Amino acid sequence: MEYSTLLRPATLSDIEPLQALMRRSIRRLSDGFYSPIEAEAAERFIAVPDPDVIADGTFYVIEATGEIVACGGWSARRKLFTGSSEQEGLSDERLDPRVDAARIRAFFIDPGHARQGLGTVLYLECKRSALAAGFMSLELVATLPGVPFYARLGFEEVEPVPAKLPDGTVLPCIRMCRTIAKK
Repeated sequence: MEYSTLLRPATLSDIEPLQALMRRSIRRLSDGFYSPIEAEAAERFIAVPDPDVIADGTFYVIEATGEIVACGGWSARRKLFTGSSEQEGLSDERLDPRVDAARIRAFFIDPGHARQGLGTVLYLECKRSALAAGFMSLELVATLPGVPFYARLGFEEVEPVPAKLPDGTVLPCIRMCRTIAKK
């Protein structure tokens, strides 16, 4: 599909369309990776834009024909993902780029625009910005549909991370890391 796109930082006024995009993405792209119960819980608890990362200016959207079709970002906060009570308390803790990895956060692609390189565009902007902030590595917790994408970008699987969601559902995820600069 040929169309022009616009990559820009997300704003707090994007929260509602971001949540709708995240829900569409989880609903459609989780098939074959999660059970219907796991996908529904992920849609409810993980498809939540993080206003802290948006306010930090490190969360981006891609628009096509005026509609947000992809989002993702990085963070210098210790929190790895939204939706788990044990992560919520980490939002105010800042990372030290000399020793910590920046966090890749909340990559979601509209199913109608999947596999067209939008995730890679977002990743390259995150990598550029994290490098400019002094970070030498990146870390994330990937949902299972995202693992192949992140592996193609050079991330290595570190360990399984079962994300316990507020309704008690345990969502299988994988912690992944990659170096982006030498010390």
